[in-house]
Amino acid sequence: MSRYGRGSGDWGGGWGPYVSVSEKKELGRRAAAKLAKKEGRDPCPVQAVGRELAKTFWGKKWCENLDRYSSIANRLPRGATYVRNGSVADLVIESGRVRAIVGGSEAYTVTIRIGTLSSKTWKAIQRDCASGIETLLELLQGRFSTQVMTRLTQERGGLFPEKSEISMSCSCPDAAGVCKHIATETE
Repeated sequence: MSRYGRGSGDWGGGWGPYVSVSEKKELGRRAAAKLAKKEGRDPCPVQAVGRELAKTFWGKKWCENLDRYSSIANRLPRGATYVRNGSVADLVIESGRVRAIVGGSEAYTVTIRIGTLSSKTWKAIQRDCASGIETLLELLQGRFSTQVMTRLTQERGGLFPEKSEISMSCSCPDAAGVCKHIATETE
């Protein structure tokens, strides 16, 4: 295999030319700067520190939730590599949607849409958690009992979406439902 992928530099049927991590990051950075300027904001790059990507309880639970979807789980390690090497040049979290620019052999645009909780599910969560909240002060400080946390993060009927409630798209040519660029945003 040549440094350019399969074959001996002939791109037909093989991969495109090698693009270094620094080049990928720069492609992403330039695209992110252009988009952010157009939207009247600063770019929001993701900067991982150390090996552990999720630091908070909620971040760790989000990753655990995604691990149960086999079509996503097999791409998460590659996405984690992109996050660690700084290829996520811009990340915007909005209500029901996450957008990102990820540097690769080009700058790719990733969009993940997440369905909002149904009022029926939200009412069930409120009802089930009401008895587990000790004081209003704890609630305001974001501290919940183990019983409440278990209810909020349960697989079905908790705060995290089901696979059918998540739709993902990327501008890259990868035919997989979840490419490595999308996987960066699920980490």
